[in-house]
Amino acid sequence: MGIAAMKRMGTQLLVMASLMAIARPAQAITAFARKYGLPCSACHEAWPKLNNFGQTFKDNGYQLGNDRDAPVYQQPGYWPIMFRITPQWHRESNNRVAIDKVAGDAKSGLVESTVTSSGFDLSSIDIVTAGTLAKNISFFVQPFINANSTAIAQGWVRLDNLAKSPWLNLKMGKFELDLPISQERSLALSNTGGSYYNYFFTPNGDSNVFGGIGGNPLGVELMGHSDSDHSRYSVAVVSSNSGSPGLPTNQTYDVFTNLTQSFELPHAGLQKVGVYGYFGESPTFFQTRNGAPILGTGTGNRSFYRAGAYGLWYFGKFDFSTFYMHGQDNVFLGNSLPANDPTKLPLGAAGPTWNGGFVEAHYDYNPRLILIGRYELIGMSRQANPSIPKDAGDLDTWTLGYRWYPIMNPRAGLAWVQEFSRITRAGAAPVSNKDDISNSYLMGFDFDF
Repeated sequence: MGIAAMKRMGTQLLVMASLMAIARPAQAITAFARKYGLPCSACHEAWPKLNNFGQTFKDNGYQLGNDRDAPVYQQPGYWPIMFRITPQWHRESNNRVAIDKVAGDAKSGLVESTVTSSGFDLSSIDIVTAGTLAKNISFFVQPFINANSTAIAQGWVRLDNLAKSPWLNLKMGKFELDLPISQERSLALSNTGGSYYNYFFTPNGDSNVFGGIGGNPLGVELMGHSDSDHSRYSVAVVSSNSGSPGLPTNQTYDVFTNLTQSFELPHAGLQKVGVYGYFGESPTFFQTRNGAPILGTGTGNRSFYRAGAYGLWYFGKFDFSTFYMHGQDNVFLGNSLPANDPTKLPLGAAGPTWNGGFVEAHYDYNPRLILIGRYELIGMSRQANPSIPKDAGDLDTWTLGYRWYPIMNPRAGLAWVQEFSRITRAGAAPVSNKDDISNSYLMGFDFDF
C-alpha cells in the first residue's frame, strides 16, 4: 500500500472518530429522572456533567438498589428514551485560510486571508436509550443523526455485580472509556471549545490510526468500585480501529487502564485523583489489491501510548478539573513510513513525544446558573525528524461561557448557552507557516426530553 493511501486511510479514521466525539451533544438522560422520580440535580452538577451521586449511579449500572431497578416493575407506558438537540446561532473565524489570489483561478497562486462565517444552525440530534434489561444487566444505546450521516456513538451491554461484588462488572460493545473528565459530558459546545484536544491529538505527519482516548472504541471492559465508590478501577481491551465497525484496520488489540481514588477534604468535600494509560499498536502499511488497500489487512504494527493523571477538586461553589497527558508514537508511525523498509527513515528520525493538559473551572452561582472556563495546551517535546519545526503541532486554547437552566425537571431540561473559544496552532498556516488562530462564538438553546 502506498504511503499516501495509508495516510489517507488513517486521516479518514481520525476524522470520523473526532467528528463523532465533537458533533454529537453529550449525555443527560431525563428518562432516569422520570423512572425514579428524581430531579435532574440529583445526578448532575449541571447537566450533562455528573456529580458524585450521578457517578455512583452510573457505576452501579444505572441502579439505585431498589424495586424500581428492573424494567418489569415499571409502568407499561415507561420507555427509557431521551433525545437532545441544540438550535443555535454561531460565528466561526480563521485568520489564515488559503484562498486563490484571483477567485476561481486555480493558477493564480494562494494567499492567506481571514475567513468568517455566521448564521443560525442546528446540532446533530442525540438519541439515548439506557437502563436495565433485568436486575444487574444494564445497557446503553446512543445513535446520533446530523445533516450528512447517521451513526452509532455507543451501544453496549454490561453484566453488573458479578459474584455479587461491585468490584466485578463486565461490559461489551462500543463505549466511552472510563475517563471521569468525560468528553461525552462536556459542558462546552462550540466548534473550537467543544473538544478536549489532548484526547484526540496526533503529531503533524503521523499515520497513527488511533482516534484518541476521547473516542468510543469497540471492546470489553472490566470495571469495579468500592461500596462507597471512592475507589474505582477499569481495564478495557479494545480493537485497534478507533471504534470503526467492520474491522477496517489491523488485527491487534489495545489496552486502557484507569484508577481513581476519592478522599474527603475538611471543609471542602469529596476530591478525586486518578491515573490512566492507553497502550496500543497501529499498522504502518496494508496489503493491497491493484494498489488499493485491503481493509483489515493492516500490518507492520508499531506501538504507541498515552498516559497521565487527573484530579477533580471541589471548594464550595467552585470546582476544578485538572488533566495531564504524556504521549509517544513509534518512529515509523511518526514519519508515516512502512516498518518493512527501515532504510526509508530519514537521518535523525525518532518517535515523536509530547506533553499536554488542561484546567477547567466551574462556578455554580446557583442551581440554575453555572459559569465555565477552560485553558488547554499541547507542546511537542520531540519531533519525528529534524526537518519538522520544533513547535509544529503545539497549540493552546481557551474557552469562556455560561449555561442558564430555566427548566430542570424529571420530564425535560432546557439551557440557554453562550460561549466563546479561541485556539492558536503554532506554525499551522498553510502558506506562510505562521501561527493559525481560530475562534468560535455560540449562543443557543440546549434541550433534552
